[in-house]
Amino acid sequence: MTVSDPCPTGRSLVLAAGGVRAEIGTVAAVLRGLTVDGIAVTEPLPAGAAPPMASGIVLAPWPNRVRDAVWMLGGRPQQLDITEVARSNAIHGLLRNTDYEVRAQAPDSVTLGALIPPQHGWPFLLDTWVRYELRADGLAVTHGVVNHSDRPAPYAVGAHPYFRVGAVPVEELELAVAATTYYEVDARMNPVAEHPVEGTPYDLRAGAPLANLTLDTPFGGVVPGVAARLTAPDGARVELLLDDDWRYLQVFTAKDFPRPAGPGLAVALEPMTAAPDALNSGDGLRHLAPGEAWEGRWAVRRISGGGADSPR
Repeated sequence: MTVSDPCPTGRSLVLAAGGVRAEIGTVAAVLRGLTVDGIAVTEPLPAGAAPPMASGIVLAPWPNRVRDAVWMLGGRPQQLDITEVARSNAIHGLLRNTDYEVRAQAPDSVTLGALIPPQHGWPFLLDTWVRYELRADGLAVTHGVVNHSDRPAPYAVGAHPYFRVGAVPVEELELAVAATTYYEVDARMNPVAEHPVEGTPYDLRAGAPLANLTLDTPFGGVVPGVAARLTAPDGARVELLLDDDWRYLQVFTAKDFPRPAGPGLAVALEPMTAAPDALNSGDGLRHLAPGEAWEGRWAVRRISGGGADSPR
């Protein structure tokens, strides 16, 4: 592993082994880029750039949004800072601007950790960590937490990677999502109802062309294992694999994702252990007893096709 000079995403930590290369930034424990045999698996962050559209960051102690930045604890409202000002929500947790410490490192893995101290709307002390570990065909990511508070603490976690299949234009990819429900959202992107995907445009279990999709949609009932798949015309694909604790997935098709050649379509597949606004709904939310620890894992792998997913 090598460490470069600081940038807006903190120190850059490079993992490399067996044709797999990942770059991690210490701020927000961001996944800056991942390649397998020179093929881009994620949208890479340009050198010296902050993550556009939350690209690659860790989302804790909640993913997605908290409506009005308010939730209830023991019958009392907890007022979080409003971090999505245009929609008056709290978004993506409390660590997106935190510089994690390096707790363990090796040529093919790194573990980053960060405390979440008591603060506005959050009266708990949590120790969190994330471990990135190269695998032969991609990357495994393990998230962990310990509750150091003197009372039970709510917790959920997510990640915000944007995936691709090498140089294949995102518009030419097919997206499949192994989910049985989706969440209807209001104008501020907060959930208002959960519906079965059966018989709706949100049933992506058999796959659909990304060029035909406009999504900023939370999915529930996600099946463990291969939860989502991007497939190129030649059959090359990138697969998102989730363990049993990751039953939710946000899919976001960003039409103006910034790239050196100009903005274009990108797709975020965001694994989550709880639904949007889970601090209010409790949907998927975990409650950690004092001293209790938890960890859970997701992974991404690349499977080659007939040659169209050439190095980027």
